[in-house]
Amino acid sequence: MTDEPIRKREDVEFESKATSLPEGELTRMTDDIVAALKTVYDPEIPSDIYELGLVYKIDIADDRKVSVEMTLTTPNCPSAQELPGMVENAAASVPGVGPVTVNIVWDPPWEPSRMSDEARMVLNMW
Repeated sequence: MTDEPIRKREDVEFESKATSLPEGELTRMTDDIVAALKTVYDPEIPSDIYELGLVYKIDIADDRKVSVEMTLTTPNCPSAQELPGMVENAAASVPGVGPVTVNIVWDPPWEPSRMSDEARMVLNMW
């Protein structure tokens, strides 16, 4: 999906129950899913959801089903209805990915410290 190396965040859990997938394929799918998630923006914030720290976990199963656990900046987020669908569509666009499930979680709650330096720069929050 991209030629640039994907910088994986230390605070995002990457889990794989895909023991039958070759390691190279699993790595490619993980990198491409992250790249796809980096195309999803909260309509009110000019930074992608991955760099904002809204993605907590990405799980790829043997049958290529993908589960994404994410949060929102606040339970009253105006984009709460549309963001999960945008995340699902982005992850599902990756070649080789099966059905995608997006789960919104509130624990731990999101806080600005979860933002990457890239997001802080875009939002001028230094």
